[in-house]
Amino acid sequence: MANKNYYMYVLLCSDGTFYGGFTNNVYRRLAVHQAGKGAKYTKTRRPLKLLYFEEFADKSTALKAEYAFKHQSRSKKETFLINHGISPSLWGN
Repeated sequence: MANKNYYMYVLLCSDGTFYGGFTNNVYRRLAVHQAGKGAKYTKTRRPLKLLYFEEFADKSTALKAEYAFKHQSRSKKETFLINHGISPSLWGN
């Protein structure tokens, strides 16, 4: 049986906010969000842009990464993205 990988991802919402999530298939999950069926938060903030994702070997680590991102201030989320090579020009700052 093949190992299943898990991902933490960050979306840029149409209102300029960030959304952090967790999945085992980033592009399928993005399509679900874009269709308005992902999360309540993203449903009214479309279109969405995938800014970042990171792969983890296990579900627990990916969920912890998602939780850590979601519970940061806006400035710390921006710092996280910059530190992971995501330019502020991609989110309109």
